[in-house]
Amino acid sequence: MTKKIFWENPYLAQLDTVVASVRGTDVTVEETIFFAFSGGQESDEGTIGEHRVLQARAEGKEIVYTLENGHGLNPGDPARMKIDWERRYKLMRYHFAAEIVLELVYQKFGSIKKVGAHIAQDKARIDFEWKGNISKVLPDIQREALQIIEANHDITSAFSDEENEKRYWEIKGFAKVPCGGTHLKRTGEVGAIELKRKNPGKGKERIEIYVSENPNFLLSS
Repeated sequence: MTKKIFWENPYLAQLDTVVASVRGTDVTVEETIFFAFSGGQESDEGTIGEHRVLQARAEGKEIVYTLENGHGLNPGDPARMKIDWERRYKLMRYHFAAEIVLELVYQKFGSIKKVGAHIAQDKARIDFEWKGNISKVLPDIQREALQIIEANHDITSAFSDEENEKRYWEIKGFAKVPCGGTHLKRTGEVGAIELKRKNPGKGKERIEIYVSENPNFLLSS
């Protein structure tokens, strides 16, 4: 089973690993920093042994990476893994912005149901079953989210059940939430955020989340 270094150190952009298995263009490695799509968070982009990763997917506790044809890798080969760090960091910032917003919505409307989410490098979105117009509460949610971000709280990320790879994030005094994504160290890294309302269909509401280009905007202002 692949050891997931992206949980131990989500800020690591390069790792020397070893190829564990090869099935045509699909490979696994002993250790990885390359996150595979999960919980709405998009996969990382990058290379293994200088070969571009076309797809990363979870198969149980394993992560399988699809490379280009002719990669030439064999089990036991050393391979340097590199990820697009700028993209990863944007994903981490958008991911945690979405986590804060979602938790605030849950705290305000406990029975509300989330029906979808997606975290990309240019925006995040959360979809809810909602019969009204969510725009009425967005200013309050944005204001409270910015207060949490500006406070620059520590973010704890750890296993709740290591054997079954169950993880959580926690901000003391705010929330403790199950989540297996890659997390920031402090809330201030999110930077300034803006929330927008969309209507994806009858009985549904969408919150779109945008973060500032400068992750230290709030901390340096």
